Amino acid sequence: MTVSDLLVYGATGYTGRLVAEYARDLGLHLIVAGRDEERVTTLAGELGVEGRAFPLDDPAAVREGLRGVAVLLNVAGPFRVTARPLLDACVAAGVHYLDTTAEYDVFAATQARDAEAAAAGVMVMSGTGRDVVPSDCVAAYAAARVTEPVRLRIALKLLSATPEEAAGLNLFSRGSIASAAEGIGGLGALVRAGGEIVTLPVPKSAPFDFGDGGPEECVSAPMGDLITAYVSTGAPDIEVYVQSGQPLPIDLDLTVLPDGPTAAERQVGRSKVIAEATGRDGTVARALIDTPTGYRFTQLSAVEIARRVLAGSYKSGFQSPASAYGPGLALSIADTRITDF
Repeated sequence: MTVSDLLVYGATGYTGRLVAEYARDLGLHLIVAGRDEERVTTLAGELGVEGRAFPLDDPAAVREGLRGVAVLLNVAGPFRVTARPLLDACVAAGVHYLDTTAEYDVFAATQARDAEAAAAGVMVMSGTGRDVVPSDCVAAYAAARVTEPVRLRIALKLLSATPEEAAGLNLFSRGSIASAAEGIGGLGALVRAGGEIVTLPVPKSAPFDFGDGGPEECVSAPMGDLITAYVSTGAPDIEVYVQSGQPLPIDLDLTVLPDGPTAAERQVGRSKVIAEATGRDGTVARALIDTPTGYRFTQLSAVEIARRVLAGSYKSGFQSPASAYGPGLALSIADTRITDF
């Protein structure tokens, strides 16, 4: 064990295993962890790394589980259950906290720990995966191209693929579905207006052109970007949209789904995000980020952020991906590009 250890909690899950395998392949000092001792022991043996099993309802056990750890990467959903006990222990022990959540409530809760984390000298970052690294980075990129951004519109297209490629494709892991069931489905129509989060009577809709044959209708959604884009850009008005007609990980039957996409399915298509920033003088800048799809991008980006923190590159307190590392973070992930519109 070294003080540069990375502990991946939830490593036995679908996304956790992908992340742990990549961290091991990069040669990081890795500990895999979770709640099930048998599964943790099996995975640790397969990867040739240390394993630790501990529950999250025992604060003393969580603190012991973090012994000697420099960075915790939480990949265990639902994050509304796992984030708080792990974050409590991290702040108390001086351990950097990262997670891969897409749950809006978790972004809000971790942001609320900003002062505590800063006082402890640790960085807290939610959304180190496909949510919200690409969208946060392209939002910061577009906002930097106007004078004093006052409005941001962000639109996400989860899968850009031909109908033939998309037919029968499984996009989500069981863990993602469990995490999103309340995180997306139960929050209502949230936007940021005048710097504050407000709930609209009904969701907004608007067309966005992702470069796939013309404008596509999108509907507003309560995504973590309402938190992170505000931290990254300071724009007081922010709306986040998701392309209509694409499946979201809500109201799906877990009993008939596999653990997650196959290796071949993870290579199908692309993911895209548009950011439109408006400056105080009325100028508008638009940009599109084009990335590998969800789990492949998350595997790469979450480990890249953990690697940077282990190397001493971090800012204390609550940070978004772009507030800590700038728009270039996303471009450091393989096969990602940003295009000006």
